[in-house]
Amino acid sequence: MTMSFNDFVHSLRYEDIPDESLYFVRRCLLDLIGVAAAGSATPLSQIIREHALDHFGAGRKSARLLFDSRDVSPAGAALANATMIDSMDAHDGQKLTKGHVGCGVLPALLAFTESERKNDEREFLTSLLIGYELGSRAGIALHRTACDYHTSGAWVAVACAALGARTLGLDSAKTREAIGIAEYHGPRSQMMRAIDAPTMVKDGSGWGSMAGVSAAYLAAKGYTGAPSLTIESDEVADLWADLGERWYVKEQYFKPYPVCRWAQPAVEATLSLCREHKLSAEMIEDIEVTTFHEAKRLATALPKTTEEAQYSLPYPTAAALVYGALGPEQVSQSAFANPEVQRLASSMKLIEDEVYNGVFPANRIARVAINTKKGERFESNSTEARGDPEDHLSDTEIRDKFQHFTAPLTGESRARDIEKAVDELGYGNQMEAFLDLICAQTQGA
Repeated sequence: MTMSFNDFVHSLRYEDIPDESLYFVRRCLLDLIGVAAAGSATPLSQIIREHALDHFGAGRKSARLLFDSRDVSPAGAALANATMIDSMDAHDGQKLTKGHVGCGVLPALLAFTESERKNDEREFLTSLLIGYELGSRAGIALHRTACDYHTSGAWVAVACAALGARTLGLDSAKTREAIGIAEYHGPRSQMMRAIDAPTMVKDGSGWGSMAGVSAAYLAAKGYTGAPSLTIESDEVADLWADLGERWYVKEQYFKPYPVCRWAQPAVEATLSLCREHKLSAEMIEDIEVTTFHEAKRLATALPKTTEEAQYSLPYPTAAALVYGALGPEQVSQSAFANPEVQRLASSMKLIEDEVYNGVFPANRIARVAINTKKGERFESNSTEARGDPEDHLSDTEIRDKFQHFTAPLTGESRARDIEKAVDELGYGNQMEAFLDLICAQTQGA
């Protein structure tokens, strides 16, 4: 059953959603909460939360900071919570958007849910799915129509504003204004600048989420915006013609590692070669990685910050090989000084392949060659990252990742309670308890 944009935003019901799509909504939700928990320990997250408290103080409406419990304004909560998730680059994404939907959408929805005192679990899950459907389409539309490679915040703002329009019950005219405000003010930041010089600006998701929340509240008061080209342009009409029929939430990928998706094919190819030929780090002379242009630009070999580690290809590939793992611990500063990781990362050669360039972003591919100290050479096949929609991570992998990312910050008991609450969301009256679980302070706070 296809629906118009306005009907999809305002009239979609929980009962209209296929069971498989609801299954993926819960997977996305659990994964995002785990990434937020791990992100709460980063310096970036700590800075942005203090900024929100200082400059986005709670007024007549408020929402809590994730894993922190303190109240700020809804726009401040969206900014800080989306930036918290973005600070640990392990959240879901969609290949054709070249970015991440859930990172910005979930914080906006949480801000509206808390500030407007909405406690309907099924409405929460329905709105989250709407966010994924609109955000995915808006991202593809903006990449199709804009000449620059912009961050996720540029288009996720549109989805966040639509969720605000639904929550606030805006009519079709004010919904159009909210979308127009959000698109106009969504941060058109240049992604490759953050790739070439990784810093805390990252993917712009926090700013997009904040812009979307603000847009909805402004439209509710009568503020007007420019027409949304990503929705109303004839050039992108096909993307909006299948709302309610094609479910993009099923087309999100899930990351096994907290580093840029573009680096993960090289990680997988390297680990696969080492398993196949029983190679350890000490046996390897150097590694050659052939990949696509954008991945080659992840060139920081010796990171000094967690942002540089996450936007690197040589470092995480070497770290995964040496440490035998690639999680939040390996992208923290305490892991950077390992001499074997530094040796392998600094000697890694990155090579660009035109064939791989031609299939990006639908496919992100790497091929690895390992030269050993004995003079042997082992070469991998063309490899893509694990967790793509064509080969999703299993439920066990998603849950294990959640526990690994969450339990060190919350304790095992609370992490299990959060996981159980996500599973049961929509089947009872536990929305307030769920929100309390994910907003209460962590052990390290």
